[in-house]
Amino acid sequence: MKKSKKRKLDIVVISDVHLGTFGCRATELHNYLKTINPKTLILNGDIIDIWQFNKRYFPKAHMKVIKQLMSFITSGTKVYYITGNHDEMLRKFKGFRLGSFEIVNKVVLDIDGKKGWFFHGDIFDVTMQHSKWLAKLGGIGYDSLIMLNTGVNWISEALGYNRLSFSKKIKNSVKSAVKFINNFETTASDIAIDNGYEYVVCGHIHQPEMRVIKNEQGKTLYLNSGDWIENLTALEYSNKEWKLYEYEKDELAKRVPETIEVSNVEFVKDEQTNSQLFEDLLMEFNIKKSFK
Repeated sequence: MKKSKKRKLDIVVISDVHLGTFGCRATELHNYLKTINPKTLILNGDIIDIWQFNKRYFPKAHMKVIKQLMSFITSGTKVYYITGNHDEMLRKFKGFRLGSFEIVNKVVLDIDGKKGWFFHGDIFDVTMQHSKWLAKLGGIGYDSLIMLNTGVNWISEALGYNRLSFSKKIKNSVKSAVKFINNFETTASDIAIDNGYEYVVCGHIHQPEMRVIKNEQGKTLYLNSGDWIENLTALEYSNKEWKLYEYEKDELAKRVPETIEVSNVEFVKDEQTNSQLFEDLLMEFNIKKSFK
């Protein structure tokens, strides 16, 4: 694709890509990334799924996404890698900088005179704080469901029918329950309002969203970038306006030619535990242990 065809954007936010898992829609994400030219790219957590590295699964399509991200960095795009729960091992490298690339747990940006607060969101997730083993078990089960769903969709498309998504229906149901229990969006927005942030931008719950949330102290624009497993969404900011990007509506990105072969690349699993990293994260967000 010629560079002139790329859309120029001030800020792009993607999250919950889960590179290294069967459910990752790396080809679609790669297509999207090839159509944009952002000044700032925010990778808002769960980009690389370190939890699943024990499967030794990392196709060329996934590697192409990483190469495209590296292309942004070398071309001068400011890239923030905000850590999430599935790539929490990177929290030990918080503060690492290399050229225009930086690893952080959160970031606050001045966006045309308004403050935007960006973080992944697992800090508010009870399943992460109380029963991480349960969350990991759920991830394994979900990935197995993705494999089953892939087989069913292959048969469905061969017969001329539309794609089905068992995983999306089940995942959305579970995540909605988690969101209800934790009041995820309200909690994030209340803290943002208390700190004078006009925007609060999260990921984690795989629920793309853009809406104004108010309380007695004020209001903020709550934004969630969704995911690249089922929703295939991102957040884009340009001309002083936020928009929710949806790949399924982007005919240009769908036409990007791909010749990606599926071939595994082995990675070594890191056995180090991350409980201390999460405790440090709680301290950074100034959240008391009683919340846990």
